Amino acid sequence: MTAQNTATLVLPEANADIINSVVNAMSLSEPYVTLSKDKAIEFAYAGTSTALQRGLRSLNISADFCVQPTKDRKKSLLICDMDSTLIGQECIDELADFAGVKDHVSGITERAMRGELDFEAALTERVALLRGLSLSVLETCFEERILLNTGAKTLCQTMKANGAKTVIVSGGFTFFTERVAKACGFEAHHANTLLDDGANLIGDVGRPILGREAKQETLEEYSSDLGGPSSAIAIGDGANDLAMIQTAGLGVAYYAKPAVAAAAHCAINHTDLTSALYFQGYTDRDFVSV
Repeated sequence: MTAQNTATLVLPEANADIINSVVNAMSLSEPYVTLSKDKAIEFAYAGTSTALQRGLRSLNISADFCVQPTKDRKKSLLICDMDSTLIGQECIDELADFAGVKDHVSGITERAMRGELDFEAALTERVALLRGLSLSVLETCFEERILLNTGAKTLCQTMKANGAKTVIVSGGFTFFTERVAKACGFEAHHANTLLDDGANLIGDVGRPILGREAKQETLEEYSSDLGGPSSAIAIGDGANDLAMIQTAGLGVAYYAKPAVAAAAHCAINHTDLTSALYFQGYTDRDFVSV
């Protein structure tokens, strides 16, 4: 490809007719590359993300896409949020359900993830409502409530197989990041620690609280010997992910809050986490599934 930028298009389901309509509408000067048969393609593109989005809307096509510099698209660091990104739940909301305060806590969570509340204050307020919850409930919560999002394992395992570092950085809790990291294969995880008295939660978390700035700092730390933040792909959904998404070489908003989606380099709104692999130029043949 001779253009400086590459555009990647990923459909929710394979559909040759839609792929053909896009190719015809784009009047591509160079052949497109198939990443997944009738589902994901990439092509040299001189336009902007906005222009591509406008074109897809004019064709009434729902798809995820990414326009980025062609050079160095394959990243050597994968850094991901956990709640509502690698997993489909917010762990604190699920714990709050066991404590009988889910409606109240989930309302605060939603506002915090939209950036309407100070993250640390909101986390402290919510965790205080979990005081007295038995430690056994954490394991029950993980086993019964927490589900990996589609593509989480494949994303992690494929990038690891290609030499990338893999890190979870979450404003949630280490109890859950440890288990999600193990389930997916992430090499490292960072989150907040729920404090307990040996039997029950005491309603507080360890300090300092890991929030927005700490996520960015974690990205910078892990990428420091890889060429810096440009070597990283960062994926998240909430306001506390904004700094790391904007700092990374490729920041991906995953079914994200509006402010996050607007600030990210690209977004996943119709497909799953494997789109983050297609965005980097991986094909189905490259995928590692466990």
